[in-house]
Amino acid sequence: MPGAAGSGPATPSAAAGAVLPAELAALRQALLLARRGPRHGPNPRVGCVLLDPTGVVLGEGWHAGAGTAHAEVAALRDAAAHGASTQGATAVVTLEPCDHTGRTGPCTQALLDAGVRRVVVAVPDPNPVAAGGADRLRREGVDVVTGVLAEEGRTLLGTWLTAVERGRPFVTLKLASTLDGRVAAADGTSRWITSDVARHHAHDLRAEVDAIAVGTGTVLADDPTLTARNAAGEPHSSQPLRVVVGHRDVPAGARLHGPGGELVHVRTHDPAEVLRVLGEREVRHLLVEGGPTLAAAFLRAGLVDEVHAYVAPVLLGSGPSAVGDLGIGTIGDAVRLTPRSVLPLGPDVLVVATPEPAGDASRTTPTDQEV
Repeated sequence: MPGAAGSGPATPSAAAGAVLPAELAALRQALLLARRGPRHGPNPRVGCVLLDPTGVVLGEGWHAGAGTAHAEVAALRDAAAHGASTQGATAVVTLEPCDHTGRTGPCTQALLDAGVRRVVVAVPDPNPVAAGGADRLRREGVDVVTGVLAEEGRTLLGTWLTAVERGRPFVTLKLASTLDGRVAAADGTSRWITSDVARHHAHDLRAEVDAIAVGTGTVLADDPTLTARNAAGEPHSSQPLRVVVGHRDVPAGARLHGPGGELVHVRTHDPAEVLRVLGEREVRHLLVEGGPTLAAAFLRAGLVDEVHAYVAPVLLGSGPSAVGDLGIGTIGDAVRLTPRSVLPLGPDVLVVATPEPAGDASRTTPTDQEV
């Protein structure tokens, strides 16, 4: 809150590269503020706290989503609303201030116009379009320190940071299967393998991503809606893009034409092309949901960043597998994953894991199968 003191008064100045206790406290607060922003969308979650030379908070702000004021501008407005002068202030921000004009103006100019003379940053901006803010501020005589609480900052930025660094959407592969790896019975029935608890959790995941992808085979077999809904069955306020991959048409009467996110049909079997198309739409996080052939295509292409496997204590013995043919003939070529977390969900279990780097570069993307 403006007017609150940091963790002890700061001295009027700090040695080059040094960080004051009040600035560390302000950065931790900025990290908390940033989490109020949406996890989805083309822009990162960012928080900012403004301090006067004695360490008193002048203003706070965070980025509330695409098209809204960036965190630095929101903090400046907060300070102005409280009648606080920002001349000579320090801006403590979780991500390097941008130096470009997009939906909003450059944050560097806003800070300069406000008389800010010192900036403390957790993570440099990896986006080549927006980067360069620290250098611009330094050229204007502003003292800039970067890399403070960098690991906490990177954790906050999560999938957005990975997507920008890799130049493509972050890909989460979602699997929901029986204990013996089946996604449906021999007759094709699959509702419901997992429990209500697991399905509600999966819908919360949908609400956090920018797009959901399924193959045309899944569209024809399951007629999904690909919407994100809460436990009461009501749609979340934000709905992801609904992406269909494959050459076959989506039937005119399919539920994908109903209420929900925009429908995008990418007529290809190449996962890299899917990511290129979605990247042009500023998709940062893609959830691949089905079916087995599409899952295998992304795995074979080495384009899965994280796996969310919902496993139910159910045995079928036959029926389609959760993942299609990966072109693996020997156990030495198996796709290995590193577990990151295991979460019980009612009778089911969610395993979150990261694929290890493939040891066999000969794995290729299938181009002759319908997905």
